[in-house]
Amino acid sequence: MANSNVNSIKTVRLIIDEVKKAVIGKDKIIIKILLAVLAKGHILLEDIPGVGKTTLALAFSKSLSLDYNRVQFTPDVLPTDITGFTVYNKHTGKFEFKAGASMCNLLLADEINRTSSKTQASLLEIMEEGKVTVDGVTHELPSPFIVMATQNPIGSVGTQELPESQLDRFMIKVSMGYPDIVSEIEILKAKSNYRPLDSITSVADGETLTALQKVVESIHVDDKIYTYIARLAQATREHPMIKLGISTRGAIALMQISKATALLKGRDYVIPDDVMYMYKDVFAHRLILNSNARINNASAAQILEEIADGIVLPDVGRD
Repeated sequence: MANSNVNSIKTVRLIIDEVKKAVIGKDKIIIKILLAVLAKGHILLEDIPGVGKTTLALAFSKSLSLDYNRVQFTPDVLPTDITGFTVYNKHTGKFEFKAGASMCNLLLADEINRTSSKTQASLLEIMEEGKVTVDGVTHELPSPFIVMATQNPIGSVGTQELPESQLDRFMIKVSMGYPDIVSEIEILKAKSNYRPLDSITSVADGETLTALQKVVESIHVDDKIYTYIARLAQATREHPMIKLGISTRGAIALMQISKATALLKGRDYVIPDDVMYMYKDVFAHRLILNSNARINNASAAQILEEIADGIVLPDVGRD
C-alpha cells in the first residue's frame, strides 16, 4: 500500500480514538459512521432520546474541526430555516441571500421525522447535490458536507415515516442503543467529573477529510465485486417478500462504503468481506416489505441475510 494510504489509515484511527473519548462503549457505531463520512454519505440514527446521538455528532465535528449546525425538527420548522431565503435590502436596492442552517459542514437534523413533509423535502437537493436553490439562484454548500439525522422510533408521539425518496438519500441507517452496564458506569463517572466533549482535540480538518475521501475514491474495485453488488441489489427486487427493492443509488452507496471499509482495513482494493461489513446498514432501511413478510414475521435484516447466503461470494482476495 502506498505511503499516502498508510498515512490516511493513521488519520482515520486518530479520529476514531478522539470520538471514543466522548462516546463510550459504541466503537462499532463510531466506525460505521466514519466509514459513511469517508464515502461522502449521510447518516440516519434511529434511537430513543438520551442515548448520545447529539454528543456523537458534536464529537465528530470537534475531532474534524467542522463547522456544525443543529436543527431541532419540530412541526413549525420551515423549509427556509434549512435552505435560507432572500430578503430585500432597501439600502442597496437588491435582494440578498440569508443562509439557512444547511450552510455548514455538518448538519445535525435532530428528530427529522417530527417535522412536516415539506421541510423534509427541502433536504433532498441539499443531500444529493450539496447545494441549495432559493428563488431560482443556486448556492453551493461548503465542502465537505454531511447530514447526520436522528429519528425517533416510528410510533413515538408526533412521528411520521420518512418517504422512500428521503430514506434513499441516507447512505446508512444505524442505531446506538442503550450502553451496556460497564459503559454506563464509565459514562456516569465521566459526566460527574468533566465534560467528555472538552477532552476532544482536533486531529483533522475539512481539507484533510476531503483528501481522505479522495483516497477512498481511488480504492480499486474488481469487476467481480461490481457484479456481486449488482446481484445483491437485483435479488432484493425479485424477492417474494419485498415490495420495493434496492435502487441503483443504494447499490452505489454499498460500493462506496465498501471502498472506505477496505481503506480502514489497510487495503487498496475491495474484497467481499468489505461489502458484507456494511451490507445490512446500507440496504435494510431502503427496503419496503410486503404483506407476505409481515405474515411470516420476517424482518429486512433476515431477508437480506437470506439473500446474501444465496449468492456465491466472488473469487477475490480475502483477508
